[in-house]
Amino acid sequence: MTISFNQIPNNIRVPGVYAEVTNQLAQSAQSQNTRILVIGQRLSTGTVTAGVPTLITTKEQAITSFGRGSMLANMFDTLFANNPYTEKWAVALDDNGAGAKAVGKVSITGPATAAGTINLYIGGVLVQCAVASGDAATAVATALAAAINAAHDLPVTAAVNGTNAYEVDVTYRHKGLVGNLLPMRLNYRGALGGETTPAGLIIAITQLANGTANPDIATAISALPDEIFNFWLMPYIDATNLIKLENELISRWGPMRMLEGHGFLASPGSVSELSTLGNSRNNEFSGIMDAALSSPTPSYLWAAAVCGQVAFAATNDPARPFNTLELVGVLPENDEDKRNITERNTLLYDGISTHTVSRSGAVRIDRLITTYQFNSAGVPDSSYLDANTPLTLSYLRQSIRARISQKFPRHKLAADGTRFGEGQAIVTPKILKAEIIAAAAEWEEAGLIQNIDDFKQNLIVEINANDKTRVDVMMPPTLVGQFQIAAFQIAFK
Repeated sequence: MTISFNQIPNNIRVPGVYAEVTNQLAQSAQSQNTRILVIGQRLSTGTVTAGVPTLITTKEQAITSFGRGSMLANMFDTLFANNPYTEKWAVALDDNGAGAKAVGKVSITGPATAAGTINLYIGGVLVQCAVASGDAATAVATALAAAINAAHDLPVTAAVNGTNAYEVDVTYRHKGLVGNLLPMRLNYRGALGGETTPAGLIIAITQLANGTANPDIATAISALPDEIFNFWLMPYIDATNLIKLENELISRWGPMRMLEGHGFLASPGSVSELSTLGNSRNNEFSGIMDAALSSPTPSYLWAAAVCGQVAFAATNDPARPFNTLELVGVLPENDEDKRNITERNTLLYDGISTHTVSRSGAVRIDRLITTYQFNSAGVPDSSYLDANTPLTLSYLRQSIRARISQKFPRHKLAADGTRFGEGQAIVTPKILKAEIIAAAAEWEEAGLIQNIDDFKQNLIVEINANDKTRVDVMMPPTLVGQFQIAAFQIAFK
């Protein structure tokens, strides 16, 4: 008997026809499941305890789990708008007890001399307040505060100032630096969009500020099981949390864990500010999107939109560029703040991903890169420039791991040339090499790698010289590139 059965014993004498089923030969190059992990803050009204990994399947569940108006509920709202399909998980954090909430202000001078509507955008959400002719500034402030509080999904609360009744104090629901990034915009769409301040009123906005101390994401990281979360969405861009995210992703990419993930973040700011941020990072497994200077949408919702779109696209094809993917629910910056080609090129050399805005106002990914810019010797290195590179490598590694572990689960290892019987559970370097080449052919057909003749020629599969139970493999795939630039010279006559 040369066939190596897994379940049918060789010494069975009871009559019958026995058939075992095995999936050793059932290989599929396009069957990987992917998951999104969201880290952010909850409210005390949420039902999910902080630090517990939670599967989220609907926007409504996110609201119940983390509290209406919470950072996490709003992030999931944007995430579902951009990608309702990819499996989504969250680890909620409580506010940092040592932190402070960001606070802003809307000051009103009146009275109104004509009826109209106040159009105030808070975190990209339009809050409208009716104004009657003759309304005093204090009356308008009272009505505006009520309108803000009536929008229960907003990440802020409002109250008329106890000293100056013509002022509305706006407070972020969570403690932390991230609250300082929530923008308030008046008449964002302008007169052409039907948004003007009622005559007689002067409205001044003091942006949210003085929020301090984001939560420590180490709490979320320590709560995670040793399982793959392919796409990590995080709202925090303070150096402490960025370092912890980067270190965890580096650890997960290591050969002893192989739990790859890619981090998605975003930040507002000027070109100079973003360049400074990008040049302070150097990580091949995370990227920061330019969230513009005057967009009404907070940067963490920019990151959610990018993560949602890329997770969907990369699950279908990690090597295909993400250029032109639309960020649903993200409002663009003002025309005067749109980046020109020189500014976008500068950002792309400083580790910051870029976006464009169409004539219709749709925000689209321009180029998605990592923050990796230098190798360990400090020499400029573009090998991990585009996010497609680590995402494709993750796919290849998980693909070959699944293939080999499934096809050779309990096999013996023999040297090439061993004359064993057909059906024996034995593998040799030559058999493994053929299996790896077969996988590479599937990758080539899927458009993930190229130059397979070079792959075959330089593939090394050999039994380790000191451990005869170990096979060492050097696999040299040439990844396909992304069509980013077309340069024409038109030499007319």
